[in-house]
Order: sequence, then C-alpha cells, then structure tokens
Amino acid sequence: MSIEEKSSSASRRRLLQAGAAGLAVLAAPAVVRAQAAPKLRIGFWPVAAGLPFFAAVDRGYFKEAGLDVEPLKFAGAQQVMEAMLAGRCDGSANGTGSANLAIGEIAQPGLFKIFCTNPSNAKFVLDEFIVAKDSLIKSMAELAGKKIASGPGIQNVTLCKTMLERAGAKGAVVSELPIGQHVAALVAGQVDACYTLEPTGTVGRMNGTTRVIEAGVVAKYILGDPMAPWHGGAASLTTDFIKKNPEVAKKYIAAYARGVELVRTKPDDARQYMKGYTAIEGKLTAEVPLACVVHALQRVQA
Repeated sequence: MSIEEKSSSASRRRLLQAGAAGLAVLAAPAVVRAQAAPKLRIGFWPVAAGLPFFAAVDRGYFKEAGLDVEPLKFAGAQQVMEAMLAGRCDGSANGTGSANLAIGEIAQPGLFKIFCTNPSNAKFVLDEFIVAKDSLIKSMAELAGKKIASGPGIQNVTLCKTMLERAGAKGAVVSELPIGQHVAALVAGQVDACYTLEPTGTVGRMNGTTRVIEAGVVAKYILGDPMAPWHGGAASLTTDFIKKNPEVAKKYIAAYARGVELVRTKPDDARQYMKGYTAIEGKLTAEVPLACVVHALQRVQA
C-alpha cells in the first residue's frame, strides 16, 4: 500500500470514528445530553418576596427554557451571600437582602449583577412587627425595654434597631432568630415582639397565635414615607457564571421574568407556589400579602 493510500485509509477511519461518536451522543438519553448544560444553583430563604423564583421553578418556566436550576434553601439572606462568595451558589432569588448583597460586593467587588428587585411598603407588604395575639402591646412605641427578635443577618438587625429607636421604643433588646421560629418564640413567651417578613405574619394570624401591630415599617421609619418603595431584596447572578455561560444566563433571566409577570398579573394564581418554599401551606397561601416586583434588567451583560 502506498503512502497516499495509507493516509487516505487513516482519514477514513478517523471520519468513521468521529461519526460514530456523534451518533452515540445523539442516541444517548435526553438526560445524559442535558448534563452538558451547566446547573444554576440559586440560593433563597423562605420569605414571600421569593415568589417569582418559586413560581418559575414549579411552573416549569426554567425547564421549558432548557435550564437545570437547583433551588438551595438557607436560613438567612446572609448565608445566601456567603455561599455566593464561596462559589457554592451561582445567584440569589428575590428576597435576598440588598444590604447582604452589598456586603458581598464590598468583600469581592464585581461579584454579581442584580436583575430584579422586590420593593415593599404599606401597600405591598413584606416587613412587619408582630406580637402574640393576647399581648397588651398595641403600638411600636410600647416596645420600649422589651425583648425583640429579628430575622438573622446584619440587614435585619440594623433595620430593626433603627426602627425601634425612631418609633420611640428606647431600650429594646434585639436578638437574631430565624424567621421560621418567630411565631413559636412569641407563643412561648420567649420574646415580646418580632421584626419579621411575610409570610410569618400571615402564618401567626391564620393559626390564631399572633397579630401584626404595624406593617410596611421600613418605608415608614427608615425612608420616612409609608408608601415609599423599599428595595429590600434582589435576585442576582454571579459575574463569573454570566461570563462563562452568557447564553444560559440570558435564558435564565428571561424565564425568571415570566415568574415576575405571573406575580404581577395573576397574584392569586402565583401565591400557591409559596408552598414548599416558605412556612405557608395549602389555602393559607391566598392570605399572604405580596411585595411588588421590579424586573430591573431584561439583559445582563458579562
């Protein structure tokens, strides 16, 4: 066999091998082929503001976009941010504290990009102070010298202390407590009041154990206007993920926007998707007030 014939034979073998490999990939189950797509690990904590993300997951918006999204539940927004810093999360869902995200940005400039926020106020309720149903406390000022539980993390604690001071509740003692334990702590008499986020207030109200003394408190006591929009939480993607997977990031944001649109246009339909992600269950989801949702960017550039 001549050199030319040997070379031609080798080329044919390589071509046949490449073709066989391609056919093997095409013949593989869809699950195997889908593994090539990167998984998006999105951190959230169990508050009502995360509803656009919850809905997009359970409604199948991400799957329809060909995305593999893994929701990761954390006890507090600070833990979501720490996971992003450590590379264990690729982004945050709505409800993740904006101040917590800001601290992460200070620690590692350019870490993430925000594409959606969840403003709240006296109309679009997320934040509130609650007490036991039979408590004699009727106003914020009456919390002076009392034991107050706040959601975990520097954002919640700082806001809680500042609001108490501005409401005239001098000498209140604030301690951190996961929001899932707020209602139980009030019932047990461990604290006199809690600065909490929905759906905690609804859970306590519907089971007859707690009541809200004031809602939309950040807008009133921090921003100075009960109707001012407090952008207390935000959805984000890490810059590293966006740079490595720009097309996946675009698809994710577009699918997330469908969740936002559902919450905006069909809130009663959307509420059911709090189940499994928050402490609210069944028909009680219809009672939960919703924060507003602002889809800040239609496209995030790497």
